[in-house]
Amino acid sequence: MVLAAHQPVLYHEILQALQPKDKGCYVDCTLGAGGHALGILNACAPEGKLLGLDVDPQALALARETLAPHEQRSTLLQRSYITLEETLKEIDWALVNGIVLDLGASSMQFDTAERGFSFREDAPLDMRFDPTRAESAADIVNTYSEAELAEIIFRYGEERASRRIAKAIIRMRPICSTVQLASVIEKVIPRKGMRVHPATRTFQALRIAVNDEMGAIESVLPQAARTLAPGGRLAIISFHSLEDRLVKQYFRQESRDCLCPPRQPICTCGHKATLKEIVRKPIRPGDEEMQENPRARSARLRVAEKL
Repeated sequence: MVLAAHQPVLYHEILQALQPKDKGCYVDCTLGAGGHALGILNACAPEGKLLGLDVDPQALALARETLAPHEQRSTLLQRSYITLEETLKEIDWALVNGIVLDLGASSMQFDTAERGFSFREDAPLDMRFDPTRAESAADIVNTYSEAELAEIIFRYGEERASRRIAKAIIRMRPICSTVQLASVIEKVIPRKGMRVHPATRTFQALRIAVNDEMGAIESVLPQAARTLAPGGRLAIISFHSLEDRLVKQYFRQESRDCLCPPRQPICTCGHKATLKEIVRKPIRPGDEEMQENPRARSARLRVAEKL
């Protein structure tokens, strides 16, 4: 399986950040094809264990093949990382030594045309990580009001032309395929030599909305902090500013002892730091990795350690 063998983004940096050790317990919250997980299991051999979570059954099937040599030390489950604490209790793990999240859609999902994540090939508008999820991108595009569409495109795509795009979508509905939607957007925002296709931000926004990606990140961050053992590390790869901002703000907040306003003379919040930022600035892929995998160019890795 070529996809399973593909090395994931910031592979070496993740292993360096987590520093997996024998007998440790680790969680890959976004298992994908199992690339990061394989590296962690190799590094924490012979007795280290890994829990892998993913809502995508196709990714899980690939990961099972990739991690087959370590099946006695790995537990792979089809579920969202927002169930992290609940799942750890279920498998009787108390605290863990490392957690990794590789946010957003995977290369495998973008490259599988029928999943509807990309407009490079015509396919049904879907974009669901979990195919059993009720609402697809087509449902949003064809049932939401103009105001609701504009808000999604502006908030999650940071698209300045969100109102014009929403108006065009309403006018051209029903829109059922990726190429059809991209064509509608391209008429609103002509390419004019643009390096990035004008539909890119809108497709990102719809994907985030379909999968409630921001809500999931907000849910998992405090769970991850609570489930780390002292000295355990949380490593998170993000691919756009919305994700990275959430992670950065949470790490900064949890690395401070007091969250009261600066001018308040006495602390009344009682907040105590739970994390220490290992890097203040995000780690970026090197030139060699970006040449080999252009999709890695926007990846940003932040790492924090449990106090």
